[in-house]
Amino acid sequence: MIIDSHQHFWHYEPVKHAWIDDDMAAIRKDFMPSDLEVVYKKHGIDGCVAVQADQTLAETDFLLKVSSEHDFIKGVVGWVDLRNNNIEATLETYAQHKKLKGFRHVVQGEPDHNFLLRPRFLIGISLLKKFNFTYDILIFPHQLGATLEFVKQFPNHKFVIDHIAKPYIKDGFYDGWATLMKDIAKHENVTCKLSGMITEADYKLWTPEQIKPYMELVLEAFGAERLMFGSDWPVCLVAGNYSKVKNLVTDFISKLSSSEQVQIMGINAINFYNL
Repeated sequence: MIIDSHQHFWHYEPVKHAWIDDDMAAIRKDFMPSDLEVVYKKHGIDGCVAVQADQTLAETDFLLKVSSEHDFIKGVVGWVDLRNNNIEATLETYAQHKKLKGFRHVVQGEPDHNFLLRPRFLIGISLLKKFNFTYDILIFPHQLGATLEFVKQFPNHKFVIDHIAKPYIKDGFYDGWATLMKDIAKHENVTCKLSGMITEADYKLWTPEQIKPYMELVLEAFGAERLMFGSDWPVCLVAGNYSKVKNLVTDFISKLSSSEQVQIMGINAINFYNL
């Protein structure tokens, strides 16, 4: 079973989706399950995890609604304000939704480098395990130091790093990112998504060879048992298409055993998110 561990849906709104800049104009439109279903049939994808792109409870409710209408959406990673004083009650309410698997905050957009370590945020994170929720870590490389301290505090919680922590592939930034990713990977409760890589390279000029060292590093650090394939559709469309994204990963892992390939392409996502 092939599971796409990371994709998004939205009704495009210029203000709400202001992060979609002029260079990404190709995705300034609606992307809904009916659009993705066609793509999945063409590429042999059996299911997916829909991940939040907007930081509102309305976004979480929207994803839960579309997941209830489409069987191929196996799980949802939503958003709640983990710093809220009433967070436990909010989590209790959302725990009633079987397809809601975890949460994410757009930490990469926070000006505070140590956002993950703020006391009220940590309180919210500490409550997730009680309700069997996972947490997706969305960061830029300059936030990896705080991320290392963050995961150390929750050795029994299930974390996954989105988009291999968005290394600056276009600029050739590697060493600092690699060192900290290896340190984070020593914590066995942390998994990593092979996703969002082509959009960290030059949109028009990237090559698989350029991205390969980054994939090799996370494979070495996390092992096949803690990596999962994700497309980051439709964001990936600004730098390629679904075929290119899928082939980037499948070609790279083709040297691995068939059981390791199956893990990365589906089993790990099923196990991590309890799909």
